[in-house]
Amino acid sequence: MPCDEKGCSSNIHCTCDPGPDPQITTNYSLHWGTTNSEQGHVTCPTSSISVIHRQHFSRGELHVWLEAKNKHGSAKSRENVFNTRDIIKPPSPNITLGHQEPLEIKWRSYCGELLLSMGSCEIRNRALGNLVWPEHETGYHDSYTLESPLPDTLYEFQVRCDCSEGLMSDWSTSHRIRSAEKAPVGKLDIWMDCGLLPASKDCSLTWKTLPLSQACGAIVGYEVKLLYNNSTWKLLNLSPAETRGPLLCNETQCRLTSSLKDVSSVSASALNSRGATAPSHLAMPNPGKDGDVRTINLKMNEENLTVAWDLPSKPLSKLKEYVVQCKQVESRLGQGFDWVKVTNNQTTVFFKGHFIKHTPFQVSLFKISHNMTVRYLSSVIGYSLEGIPSSVPSFQAFSIGSTWVTLFWTAVPLSKQNGVIQYYLIGLGQENVSNVTAHPQSPDGTYTLNLLNPGQEYEVWIRAVTKAGPGAKATTTFKTKQSENHDLLKLVLLPLLFISLICAAFVCFCLVAENKMCPQVNLLFNGKVPDPRNSNIFRGMKHQMIDPFSSICIPIPEPHPDISVLEVVKIQPDAFTSKPKETSDQEEPRENAVTEECGRMDGSHGREEYSKMVDSDEERDREEDKEDCWSSSEEDQFTTGYEKHFMPTALEILDV
Repeated sequence: MPCDEKGCSSNIHCTCDPGPDPQITTNYSLHWGTTNSEQGHVTCPTSSISVIHRQHFSRGELHVWLEAKNKHGSAKSRENVFNTRDIIKPPSPNITLGHQEPLEIKWRSYCGELLLSMGSCEIRNRALGNLVWPEHETGYHDSYTLESPLPDTLYEFQVRCDCSEGLMSDWSTSHRIRSAEKAPVGKLDIWMDCGLLPASKDCSLTWKTLPLSQACGAIVGYEVKLLYNNSTWKLLNLSPAETRGPLLCNETQCRLTSSLKDVSSVSASALNSRGATAPSHLAMPNPGKDGDVRTINLKMNEENLTVAWDLPSKPLSKLKEYVVQCKQVESRLGQGFDWVKVTNNQTTVFFKGHFIKHTPFQVSLFKISHNMTVRYLSSVIGYSLEGIPSSVPSFQAFSIGSTWVTLFWTAVPLSKQNGVIQYYLIGLGQENVSNVTAHPQSPDGTYTLNLLNPGQEYEVWIRAVTKAGPGAKATTTFKTKQSENHDLLKLVLLPLLFISLICAAFVCFCLVAENKMCPQVNLLFNGKVPDPRNSNIFRGMKHQMIDPFSSICIPIPEPHPDISVLEVVKIQPDAFTSKPKETSDQEEPRENAVTEECGRMDGSHGREEYSKMVDSDEERDREEDKEDCWSSSEEDQFTTGYEKHFMPTALEILDV
C-alpha cells in the first residue's frame, strides 16, 4: 500500500512475475482470500502489476497467489501471506542539506505524516562515475557524514527509511556534493619518449596524469625545469587547457612537444588551486648500451602484455629501479607509448591495452641508479599476432664469379614484417633451397651460392619467414663469368718456375764456394773490373792447378779472349840492381819520365778506377806492387796499355 507526501493509498498494489515465456498462449490471473475461503480474482495485465481495490478485501491477514492456464492445463504459484497493516510503504526520504567540508548530508522522512514513529534508514554513496554502489550503512539517524572522502571528488548519495510499521521505502533520488580540494600529494611519474632504441638521439619529456587520489583537486598547470649541459636552466609554466601550446595532454598522459636536445636533466611538478606536488627528477639516458644486458621475454595478446627478464648474477648496490617501456613501432611520437617502473628485485611487469595484431611493438628495459643515472639495457620486438611478411625490398647479385655468386638483400621494414622474421629461404628453382638465419642486429644480409656452371644464366629467389609462414618471393637474375684457362697457365708457368729454381740453386751453390769453385761467376755478378797486374784469368790458372773442383765450372771469358803466347825470358838478379853510372843529359828526362809514369800508376791515373773494385787478395797485391814499382818501370817502357791492365808480369809468371 504505497504512500506519498499527501498520504497512503487504500488499495493494494501487487507485482507479478510470470516467469519464462512458455511460447504458448497463456492466461494469468491474480487470486486472494483469507485462510479458509477465496474472496476474488482479477486478470493479470501485461504490465505484471495488478491492483486489489479496497472494497474487494478485508483488513487483516490476506493470502495472494497467481494462476496460469493454457490448452495443456493450469499451474499455481506459491502463496504470499501478509497482514494488510504491514504492507504500508512510506515515501522515499528527502535529502535537504549537504555540506562540502566535512562531507555531510541530512534528510527528512514521512513517518510523522503517516502517524507512525521513525524507523531505521540506509545510506549509500559513490564517487561519480563508479558503476557499483559500495555497501550501505544503517542507523536511526537523520544525517550522515562521509569519513576521509577523496579531495575534489563529486559524490552522490541515496537514502531509504522505514517507519515503526510497514515496509522499507524506495531509495531517494541521488544527491550530489563535491568534496573540498587539497594540495596534491605524491610525485609525477615522468619519463622520456625517445622513439625506437637504441638508434634514437632526441627525446620528448612525457609524464602520467595524477590519479584522483593524488591530484586532490583539478590540476590547473605543470611546472617543468630544464637543466642544460652548459649549466644553464629554463623554467616552463604549462597549462593543460591550451590545445595549441607546447603541452599536449589526454586522459592518461601529458607530453612536452619541445625537444630535449642539449638537456642534461629535468624536473616536473603538478599544481592545483591549493598547492603543488614535490618535483620529480630525471636525468637524460646515457648514450649506448649498458654492459649489464638483459634478455627480455614477451608473452603477448591483443589485450595483455607480460614482460619478464633475469636478475643480474651479482646484486647491484647502486641500482634503484627498472623501467620497462612499450612503444608501438611506426607511430607518431607520444602515441602507443607506455612504461612501468618497478623495484630492483622485480623481474616481471604487465601492460593492459589494445595491442593491434600484425603490428610491431618494441619493449625496452632501462635501469635507474640512486644518483638518477639512466642506462639503457636491451630491447626486443613483439607482436600480439603474427602474419605473413612482405617481400624484401631489394635483392641482387653483389659479386659474381665463374662458379659462385654473392647475393645481397635489404631487410623488410618493421612496418611490413607482420611478425618476427626467423630466417630467409634462398633458392635456385624448387629443389636447391638454402635456409639463412636472420639476425636482428644486422637485418641486411649476404649469402654465397657455390658449385655453379661458368657462363650460365641463373634466376634466384628469396622469401622471409615468420611464425605465420613464408612471405612473397623476390627474384633476381645473373650470369656467371666464363671459365678462365687455368690449364694453359699451368703449362706455361710450371716449366718457367722449374727452370728458375734450378738457376737459383746453381747461383746459390756458386756463391757459397765462390773463392774455391767459381770465381768467374762471382766476377760476373759483382761486376768488378780485373786488376791490370792481377788478372782473374791468371788467378784462374793458379786455381785450376791447385783446386780440382774448378774443373766443374765453365770459365767466363774476359773481353779480348785471344791471348798471345808469352816468351819467358829469365832475368838475372842483378838486372834489377841499380848501378851508379854516368848518363847524358838526354837520358835523365827518360828516367824522370819512367819515375813519373810509375807514380801515376800508383796514383789516380792508371789504377784508381780498378783499385776500388778489387777484393782482399787484390788489395794485398797492391801493397806488393808499390814495392816493385821502380823495378817494373823499365818493363813498362816496352809494354802497351792493354798489357799493363790485363797481362801478368814476369815476376808473377816466375812465381807460378
